Amino acid sequence: MKQKILQKWCLLLLLAWLPVTALAISLDEAAQQAARQNNAKVLSARTVDEGNRRVHEIKLLTRDGVVKTVRVPDNSSGKKR
Repeated sequence: MKQKILQKWCLLLLLAWLPVTALAISLDEAAQQAARQNNAKVLSARTVDEGNRRVHEIKLLTRDGVVKTVRVPDNSSGKKR
């Protein structure tokens, strides 16, 4: 019983997190989705190179006043631009 509950929670967490990583392509889209999913305001957003891939870094301000950084892979291309 506990295992089924844990599996359901894991699935829900994965589904809640998936849209940002799977669908966000542009920096603007990633920032908007991260803000919606975290009920927060975007403070800053930038794209950084990490080896042979690019990652969007979005800094958010939550309603609780906490600054949070979300990292989203840039899925628009498999290679560095």
